[in-house]
Amino acid sequence: MLILRNPTEKTQTTGNGTVYVDQIKPIFDFKTMELEVDCNAVRDDAIPAGTYTVVKRYSAKYGWHFHITNVPNRSLILIHEANFSFQLLGCIGVGAKIVDINKDGLKDITSSRKTKKKLLDLMPDTFILKIVDHES
Repeated sequence: MLILRNPTEKTQTTGNGTVYVDQIKPIFDFKTMELEVDCNAVRDDAIPAGTYTVVKRYSAKYGWHFHITNVPNRSLILIHEANFSFQLLGCIGVGAKIVDINKDGLKDITSSRKTKKKLLDLMPDTFILKIVDHES
């Protein structure tokens, strides 16, 4: 899985994610939302660009979702449903489109639960995620 992040806007970062078969053929595209890319502050920033191992995980709060492991100086960084950046504490929200749902001037993502479900169906129990910051 690859996430290409756009430059940070205000207090958040959006991006484009793609699931590949054998790291070659794209089979599913989605949108992402994170907090700002800054200094990797716990619960206040996006995680650093890099390559991470991701595992499926279950919790009472999110049901089945993904856990991004081995993030430097961080723990329990997840990929889960979220429509608004205030629902993220350093995690990655996934969705279908980037729009301003609540008209507050910040970008939001739509169809988050549906997108997460599709990713859960497509991805193996353990996989590699590469996050790349798009050059502005």
